[in-house]
This record gives sequence, structure tokens and C-alpha cells, in this order.
Amino acid sequence: VHPNVSQGCQGGCATCSDYNGCLSCKPRLFFVLERIGMKQIGVCLSSCPSGYYGTRYPDINKCAKCKADCDTCFTRNFCTKCKSGFYLYSGKCLEKCPDGLEANNHTMECTSIVHCETSEWSPWSPCMKKGKTCGFKRGNEVRVREIVQHPSARGNPCPATNESRKCIVQRKRCQKEGKGKKNREEKRKKSNKDESKETRQESKGRAARRQNREQRENNNKTQPKKRKAPNKEQDLAPVDTAH
Repeated sequence: VHPNVSQGCQGGCATCSDYNGCLSCKPRLFFVLERIGMKQIGVCLSSCPSGYYGTRYPDINKCAKCKADCDTCFTRNFCTKCKSGFYLYSGKCLEKCPDGLEANNHTMECTSIVHCETSEWSPWSPCMKKGKTCGFKRGNEVRVREIVQHPSARGNPCPATNESRKCIVQRKRCQKEGKGKKNREEKRKKSNKDESKETRQESKGRAARRQNREQRENNNKTQPKKRKAPNKEQDLAPVDTAH
């Protein structure tokens, strides 16, 4: 250690020197040596940098280097992340994954092989031909299933998700498209037309009766009242001329 030891240090150092940097750290900080060219300088950090792991002792907390193939580690013999070209498995960095496992190039880990899984088959569809269920004797029916688990890179691939087979149906004539609907529409229009016709006839009848009634009333108003015939006995009575 360089003899020029100072107590008034910066950057978390408890003691330091102009030549070696930090010689000891304040509580809870980690001491680590950083190489600058041919020279090593002591620094004090709150956590260890990449490629190092921290150890705590009563007198000093130190950062020690991980194994050469580790990028980060929990201890020297337990890696948590590997450097490029290695795959992590159980705290170790391997160039090749063990049997039964496969390399995951996304996470750079050795993972279990996953095989494809599918659901149960659906029921067979109705027998059809060219999208129709009538007008033919032989057709096809199909069934399907879904993929519920996609395979990993080395897993068993997925089987077919649909099947088709020949089928025979009882021959029947197809109802023309829209014929039933057209007939119902025509019947509805005819019914509406008949109802409208009856309504018009009833309206005409009521109007005619009202017109006849009004005509009779008008005739009664315009025709002069008949005068009562004079009583012949009264007309023949003698006239009193005594006065």
C-alpha cells in the first residue's frame, strides 16, 4: 500500500491513496479492483458489476469475479446468466444442452422439450357436396380439432387438424333458394291485398249509405209541406150577416 493514506476520500471510500484509489469502503458498500491498463484501482460500489458477485465479511465487503463463462453469478459456482455462446442449466454455463433438453436461443437456457398437444375431434359435420346438403347421393363429411400446445423446436410436430371422409345420403330434391320465402311473401301480399279490397268495399258501402241518407234528408227539407184539405161541412156552414 502506498504510504500516502488519506481519510478524506470521495466516492464511498473510507480510506484511500492517490496511487491505489480506495483502500477500504464505507459500511454496506462493496470493494472491487478495476483494471485501468496495467494499473488496478480500488473503487467502492453499492452493488457488484457484471461478471462479479458480492461476499460480505465482518471487516470488508468484496466483489469477486465469476467464472469465465458467466456473465452474472450468485456465487463463483452458480451462474445466473451466461456469456454469448453458452446455455444456462442449473447454475452452469454449457456449450451443449444435456440429453432430453433443448437449447432456447431466446433465453439462452436449456429447457425441456415440449411436444404438440391437440384437443379431441369434433363430431362429424353433415354430409355435404359443393356446400349443399341435398341434390346428391355421395358427398363428404369433415371433423376438426384444435392445437392446444404448440411444440418446441425439438418437440413432436402437430398432426393434421382436420379429416374428411366419403358419405352417402338419401337422395332428395333441393328446394329452390328463396322459393319458400317468396311464396310466403306472395301469400302475405295477397292477404293484404284482399283485406285492402274488403276494406275499400266496406268504405264504399258506408259512403253510399251515408250519401243516400243525406239525399233523403235534403229532399225532405226542400219539398213543400202539404196543406190539410178543408172540412166540407165547415165550408158549407151559413154565414152570419145579421151584423
